[in-house]
Amino acid sequence: MDSSIQSTDHRVEQFWDRYLKVARLFRVPEKALPWYRRHVQTFIDDFPGIRLQDQCSENIELWLERVGRDPRFSHWQYRQKVDSLRLLFCHLLKIPWAANFDWDFWLTAALPLGNDHPTVARTYEMNSQVVENPKNYLGKEFPELYRKFLAAVRIPDFSINTERSYLGWIIRFLQFHQNTLPQHCAEPEVASFLEHLAVRRKVAGATQAQALNALVFFFARVLEQPLGEIGPFKRPKKPKRIPTVLSPSEIEQILSRIDGVKGLMCRLMYGTGMRVMECAHLRILDLDFPYKQIIVRASKGKKDRVVPMPEVLTAALHKQVQWVDELHEKDTKAGFGSVMIPEALARKYPNAEKELRWQFLFPASRLAQDPRSGIMRRHHIHQSVIQKAIRSAATQSKIVKRVTSHTLRHSFATHLLESGSDIRTVQDLLGHADVSTTMIYTHVISKGGNGVRSPLDKLDQLITTE
Repeated sequence: MDSSIQSTDHRVEQFWDRYLKVARLFRVPEKALPWYRRHVQTFIDDFPGIRLQDQCSENIELWLERVGRDPRFSHWQYRQKVDSLRLLFCHLLKIPWAANFDWDFWLTAALPLGNDHPTVARTYEMNSQVVENPKNYLGKEFPELYRKFLAAVRIPDFSINTERSYLGWIIRFLQFHQNTLPQHCAEPEVASFLEHLAVRRKVAGATQAQALNALVFFFARVLEQPLGEIGPFKRPKKPKRIPTVLSPSEIEQILSRIDGVKGLMCRLMYGTGMRVMECAHLRILDLDFPYKQIIVRASKGKKDRVVPMPEVLTAALHKQVQWVDELHEKDTKAGFGSVMIPEALARKYPNAEKELRWQFLFPASRLAQDPRSGIMRRHHIHQSVIQKAIRSAATQSKIVKRVTSHTLRHSFATHLLESGSDIRTVQDLLGHADVSTTMIYTHVISKGGNGVRSPLDKLDQLITTE
């Protein structure tokens, strides 16, 4: 055999031995190692004539985009492909550009929207698959009542979260009175269930009130037997909660630890007061660059509102739009390019789902199958990606407060009021229906060290003076 061929084979085997050693260092399971090697080999074969040392980030993105359009691969398989390249370029070859590549976006932003996700759940029609869901006690035991419930909750266009909440409490109520038909239940059964929640389950007052609202709706709109006087029942106390607010320095610590698309989303949430789902739902057409504002559509209560576009993010948002444009063009050329839009709009404008302006501003890193129609679409990034990133950044910053994605919204409102903004303006920016909801932030800025001085400090000063 030619000695040069033997030498080449020897170097190849050395390369794979080194790669597998790196993979083991990063706790890749033994049974997954052959797949990691296969993913890397597939990548090498897709770029013949290009040495791994000469690869660039653009080729990585092209390959991940192309693989992401293949419906054969599940979410975990796609993540495995991304991770195999990350180990190769970052930890084996240690190529400089790999350290700045947004591997985390490609790893985490591929999470598909599940069948029960708010974005897609409302598209399901009334069919046997939904009714026969073993978790849906109402649909399984009383299918006609379930159909009436769907009609009653969807005709007035209640939110998907309200629909889920009401359905959950109705199911718990019926399971609590398993030997009684819904039509035979009345005020005493409702009172006993509410007291069970307070005494046995020890739920909060707001939770019990939510359950009561669901049952009032069920009896009045579904059973058509409106409840009368329920009578006395045990009610838990409703405590007054103060929202968690981060200081500007704590906000800076968290944002400095989140980069890439997730970092842009977190900065946008703090800079505008948007909720995490409002930010994830943003589309290209919601950005108004000339007027430096962002339109938040169909938020809580089905209301639209306008929030200011932070000037420091203008360039980053322009760049994000350009990236989405390029990604959408590639999807379209590959035979995809559609996005989920409101059903009525899709019927009126059949081609709107493929227009750039309707594309999500923060799309997922790969295509996913629409649970209802089976069409491969590029949905928005999953909100859990942002929630996990914020929690992780808070932990790394050693902030002991309970930090969630909603904490950025609380901090936005509080910092505006501290800077002298009018409370009515803050109310409009947050989309609160009642100013009393916004008033909670005045309690944050008027208490503690900013509001009064501790008598212990005065005593210490007196002792020091003497």
